[in-house]
Amino acid sequence: MPAHNETPRQDIYSRITNQIIEALEQGVKPWTQPWNAAHAAGHVSRPLRHNGEPYAGINVLTLWASAMSGHYTAPIWMTFRQAIELGGCVRKGEKGSPVVYANAIRRTETDEATGDDVERSIPFLKAYTVFNVEQIDGLPERVHASAQPADNPAQRIAHAETFFAATGADIRHGGDSAYYSPALDYIQMPPFEAFRDAEGYYATLAHEATHWTRHATRLDRDLGRKRFGDAGYAREELVALS
Repeated sequence: MPAHNETPRQDIYSRITNQIIEALEQGVKPWTQPWNAAHAAGHVSRPLRHNGEPYAGINVLTLWASAMSGHYTAPIWMTFRQAIELGGCVRKGEKGSPVVYANAIRRTETDEATGDDVERSIPFLKAYTVFNVEQIDGLPERVHASAQPADNPAQRIAHAETFFAATGADIRHGGDSAYYSPALDYIQMPPFEAFRDAEGYYATLAHEATHWTRHATRLDRDLGRKRFGDAGYAREELVALS
């Protein structure tokens, strides 16, 4: 329920804003991801309803961020009821993502000054919750269909390979996320073939390798970072982007 002094529309905007901020605090930057998703329906940056119709407006950003923070590769989302209608069931404990529907209704009212009937357009905003298909069990196989593997035609860049090998960093490949793990001191990268081009792969690897230099056995860089999203995190990201 909205707070006493908060309108339903403000509450919807607050939910979406907080959801995007939460994704950013977790280090999610969906607009910079240069590798491909592995789902037949397309990339998570183009979220789709259960019937294949694409979302629009702010829903694109919020569902894209949700897919990144949840590490989903499927771009398809549906409500709890739609999942049941397709024979599925949302897994217990799964957290849904907010989406909004904006429209207007037309109503005929009597103008108190003139007594004439006047048609007015009254805008409204409705919020509801959807789940990614990877949060749902029992759906038809077609919903989970993976894309046919396609090799990245780009060739590896020899001098870049030599440079990163010389750093001695523990670089692991697999999955659909790129990050540096300070606790375990390794860099995780999606496969080279998943990137749209070689430049995207090496740029991402260089970014994570910069984070790798902060370790106590190397530059021992401590910028006061305590958690994702705080000032120390921002300063560390600026270092990696330099």
